[in-house]
Amino acid sequence: MERTFYKLHGIGNDYIYFDCMEEPLRNPDALAVRLSDRRFSVGGDGVITVEPSDKADAFMHIYNADGSEGKMCGNGIRCVGKFLYEIKKIQKDVLTVETLAGVKTLHITAKNGEVLLVSVDMGAAQLAPAEIPAQFEGDKIVAQPFEAEGEEYEITCVSMGNPHCVVFVNDPYDIDIERVGSAFENDMRFPERVNTEFVKYVGRNELLMRVWERGSGETWACGTGACAAAVAAVLNGYCEEGEEITVHLRGGDLVIVYEDGNVTMTGPASFAFTGTVRI
Repeated sequence: MERTFYKLHGIGNDYIYFDCMEEPLRNPDALAVRLSDRRFSVGGDGVITVEPSDKADAFMHIYNADGSEGKMCGNGIRCVGKFLYEIKKIQKDVLTVETLAGVKTLHITAKNGEVLLVSVDMGAAQLAPAEIPAQFEGDKIVAQPFEAEGEEYEITCVSMGNPHCVVFVNDPYDIDIERVGSAFENDMRFPERVNTEFVKYVGRNELLMRVWERGSGETWACGTGACAAAVAAVLNGYCEEGEEITVHLRGGDLVIVYEDGNVTMTGPASFAFTGTVRI
């Protein structure tokens, strides 16, 4: 059988989207592995299915490029908002999307039927090691010494519905990210693996970030990672709580606000192309 797919990206974090509101997708985990191949197939950071929900306007299910499931994706959920607004014609200023990390609220900025920006209430940042999960002592992990690949780092860990390890460095582009990122991802102290953000403080409320995503490798952007980086920057005294923090990623910029424990993310979502695939 053939199914229509939609390729969307949030500042370069690209997924292959399937409309499953009426018809489910068979074996989406295996399909994600096949379709994510950038040389022999559609190419992407994984597959996202848009499914019905009894709690929200839709349910977002994430399958990474290696077939593993993701609980939450900040760039992916903005693209789901664009998909619902423009393709499914659910043209509301406020949309809700259910995820494995809970129901998220999206605020849509649109003009002439086209979504320009999506702001997402990402919920509370979780700092307790058990919530991340990460096997460290104490009530939170801030500037914690950590060794990877024979190098010493300081890490700050945050869960945004998925686990993140933020590392402040002098230059994110001076990191051998495949070697070091993989070492962080698969460290035994992170029982569900971990996404790792290598972050430079650029100036007042401004960060430069490079990200290694569990199950996908380096991606051009990570929305939950940008949120985690902003939270970590506030916790480490680099940025101000309650103010807009601009995070520069390889694919573009996101604006994050961390206030009273809650995180809001704003950024664009874009269509790349659509097509059909034989399943």
